Amino acid sequence: MGIMTIWKPHALAKPHEGQLHLTTGDKVTASVDLDGVPAGTEGKVILANGFNWLRYRVLFANGAELGDLDHRHLVPQGRAAKRLARAARRAAR
Repeated sequence: MGIMTIWKPHALAKPHEGQLHLTTGDKVTASVDLDGVPAGTEGKVILANGFNWLRYRVLFANGAELGDLDHRHLVPQGRAAKRLARAARRAAR
């Protein structure tokens, strides 16, 4: 196997402040009223997308499916919230 080239990240490719790092299957709650989804509605991430702007497609409990949601719209729940809290503690050390 040959040498693998490592690319330097683009200067503008910096994560947004407060960005969530969710994965497919994570449980979330809508933090604001969305189109067809009242605030507080639980949902499940069905697609995690993006490099610089992490965004998610979520299937909510009321049957609505919305895309292009991010930290401004979602609050992680359950295992996702615990995983993110653990990662934040590690980063603070």
